[in-house]
Order: sequence, then C-alpha cells, then structure tokens
Amino acid sequence: MVQIVVILSMIVIAAGAFYLGWYLNSKAGQNKLMNAEERAKKIIVDAERDAKALAREKMIEIKDEWYKKKQEFDAEANQKRSKQQAYEKQLESRDENIDRKVELLNKKERELNQFQRDVQAKNKTVEQRLEELEKMVVEETTRLERASGMSRDEAKRLLIENMTNAAKTEAAQMLKDVRDKARDDSKKEAQKIIVQAIQRSAADHAVETTVSVLNIQSDEMKGRIIGREGRNIRAFEAATGVDVIVDDTPEAVILSGFDAFRREVARVSLERLIADGRIHPARIEEVVEKVQKELEEEVVRVGENAFLEVGLPGGHPEVIKHLGRMKYRSSYGQNLLQHSIEVSYLCGIMASELGIEVNLAKRAGLLHVIGKTVDRSIEGPHALLGYELAKKFNEHAIVVNAIGSHHEDIPMEHPIAALVQAADAISGARPGARRESVEGYVKRLEKLESLAQSFQGVAKTYAIQAGREIRVIVEHDKVDDAMADQLSHDIAMKIQQEMEYPGQIKVIVIREVRAVAFAK
Repeated sequence: MVQIVVILSMIVIAAGAFYLGWYLNSKAGQNKLMNAEERAKKIIVDAERDAKALAREKMIEIKDEWYKKKQEFDAEANQKRSKQQAYEKQLESRDENIDRKVELLNKKERELNQFQRDVQAKNKTVEQRLEELEKMVVEETTRLERASGMSRDEAKRLLIENMTNAAKTEAAQMLKDVRDKARDDSKKEAQKIIVQAIQRSAADHAVETTVSVLNIQSDEMKGRIIGREGRNIRAFEAATGVDVIVDDTPEAVILSGFDAFRREVARVSLERLIADGRIHPARIEEVVEKVQKELEEEVVRVGENAFLEVGLPGGHPEVIKHLGRMKYRSSYGQNLLQHSIEVSYLCGIMASELGIEVNLAKRAGLLHVIGKTVDRSIEGPHALLGYELAKKFNEHAIVVNAIGSHHEDIPMEHPIAALVQAADAISGARPGARRESVEGYVKRLEKLESLAQSFQGVAKTYAIQAGREIRVIVEHDKVDDAMADQLSHDIAMKIQQEMEYPGQIKVIVIREVRAVAFAK
C-alpha cells in the first residue's frame, strides 16, 4: 500500500514536472517567436528604407545622365547648325562670285569683240602698208642693182658669206674664252691632285730585260752544264723552254727567254743543279718540275702580299693567282705587278682628294691589267679579257667597268674608271718606266705629224721632245688668230682619239704674218 502511494506520488511529481517543463518551454518558444517576428519586421522596414534610398539614387543618376545627353545633343545640334549656317554663307558668297564672274566674262567678251574689230581694221591697214613697202623695196632694189652693178642673188650671197665668217670668228673667240677659263680652273685643280698623287707615290723603276745572268764558280761547270754531246743543255732547254747561252763570258751563263716565269724557273733550277752537282737529263726534269710547283705556290703568296701591300682584302683564289703572275709579266720593260701597285696607290690618293670610294679605286687600279695574265690561247684586248675575268669572279661592278674601260674599249660608267686611266698613264709616263723600240718610236712621230698635217690650212708640222709636243705652222691667209685656237683644240682631240701614247702631247699652233716692202 505504501509502495502504491509512493508510486502514485512519484507519478504525480513526474506529471507536475512534465507540465511545468512544458509550460516553461511554451513560454520560451512564444518569446522566441515574438523576437523573430520583430526582427523580421525590422529587416523588412530596413529593406524598404534601403530600396527607397537606392531608387532615389538611381533616379538621380538617370536624371544626371539624361541631362548630360541632352547637353551633348544640344551642343551637337548647335555645331551642325553653325556648320549649316557657314555652308549657307559660303554658298551665298559663291553665288555672288559667280554673278560677278559672269558680269566680268560678259565685259571681257564685249572687249574682245571690240579688240577683234580693231585688229581687223589694223590688219587691213598693215596689209595696205605692206603692199606699199613691197613696192618701195622692189623699186629700191632695182635702184641698188643699177647703182652697184650686182644682182640681188649675188648681193645676198655676199652678205651671207660675210655674216657666216663673222659668226665663225665670233663663235671661235667665244669658244676660246670658255675653253681658256675652263682649262685654267680645271688645270689648276687637276695639277694639284695629280702632283700630290705623284709626290706621295714616288716609286723606283727598273726596265726588265729578256735575259738572266747566272754566275757560276768556275768555267769548268760550263762543260757539265752542256753535258756529253750537249745532252744536258738540250734536256734543260726542252724542260724549261728557255735558251741557255754558254759563251766566253767568264764565270757566267746566260738564260734567254721572253717568258719571265720560265726564265725564273730555269734560273732557280740551274742553281740547284749546280749546287747538287748531279746534272743529267733525268735529274734536270725532276728539279725543273719541283721548282715549277714551288714557284706556282710562290705566285699565290705574291698575289696575297700585293693585296696586303695596298691595304685591301683578298679576293677569289683565281684573282689572287692572276695578280701574282704579274710579277713575271712586263709591258715595254715595266714590271706589271709594280706598275699595278703604283696605279693602285695613285688611284687611292686621287680618289681621296676627290671624295670618291678609296678602296674601290685602289682595287680597280690594282687589277686593271689583270687581263695580260690570261692564257695566250684566248684572243682579245687585255682590257676586255680582264673585264670578263673580273666579272666571272664577282668583282664589284665599278671595278669591272674600270678594268674594261681604261683603254676605252667600253664606255666609262663611273669616275673611278677615269682615275684608273689617268693613273695608268702617269705610271707609264714616268721617266725610265718603259722602253720603246726605235721603229715604234719613229712610226709614232710620223703618225703624229701626219694627223696634224691632215687639217686644212696647216703648212708644216714638227714633232719634238720625243713626241710629247707637236708644233703646227699654219698659213696666215687661211687661218686667223681666233681659228688658230680652235685648230689646236681639234688637232688635240684627233690625236687623242686615234693614237695611243704615254702621258700627254702638247699641241702648239703658230701663225706668223710678215709684211715686206722695199724703199727705192
């Protein structure tokens, strides 16, 4: 019973506790609900307030943007309105100008019509006057013919002859004045440049011959050189292509030949054979072949050294080889390599004075006679052979043209070509640089005199100073003083065109008048 009461009491207490808990929980939930509703209302109120503020801001921005667009539109409209007004004013001004021009054209047309009427009237007057003048001229001509005893055609011919002679004299005098002034100005500058070039390149000269003298220790060696029944000397001459002269000259053997390269091969080979002591046909062929190969290698070194000597970069191996061969070539006794190096220096100095490309000028001068080293089986002028050779190995176009035109075989295309021609003449004209045969010298003087003699009015010609000056004596009644200057120029031009000569030739025309009378 007690346990039941206890249980019931516990049930009652538990039910009371449950109710109390439920009540308290219900109150707390109501409070939370009320707080949540209040927060929701506050959020809604804040959101509505922010939305209204944002709407007001956007409206303000929209109004500002609209105002800006309106201002831009108004400005653009005003600008277009201003342009339209300006165009309207221009059109009005053009209309006014057109109206004025139309009025002016109408006025000019009226004046032109009046001018044409005046011209027609004057033409009629002029025609009448011309008819009167023609009648007067005919009458005056008839009177003059009667008075002078000459016909009209004869008088006209005499007048034309006098006018022609006067014009020729005046033209010759004018040409003389122009040439004198140009000659004075150009001569001073050219002399200055050429003298500077010559002074800065004062090279020594030695005329080469066609023989080489080889000294030997004793005359006993001559017999060994000749060999039994002459077999050694015949084998040596066949291998080298050089004549060996063994005569009474003490302790010397002479090697003769026009080819300097072969002559050098022969000289070196014979020196080695004499030093070795073994002289027989087999040994001769062996030594000659070896020396020839060594000298061919030496040719390449000589070509390279020539480029280095004038301060230029090398070129194609074949060009270097041809340049080296110049050491064993000569022209009128002048060594080609030394001549080419001197021409290169002269071209470089003159090009520097004139402000032209120095290296191209020096290269053209160095290679200008490279055609003389081409194989003799190929025919043609050495200038054109050198032109083709340089063109084949891609030398500069200016250099190629200078090589081909230094003897005027082709037209000159650049001032460097003229420099090469001038330097070539300077180098060849130095005293002692070249030799000339007596026969060629005499023929050159005869041709020089005959060229000068071919002009009308020339009485006598005299070539003096080894052909560097020609004196021309003219007939005084056929050539006057003014024509004498023109004649000297014409003779000089003809000599320049038809003759080849070193340096320059001075042409002097002499006109002398002598009046003789006797008092009795």
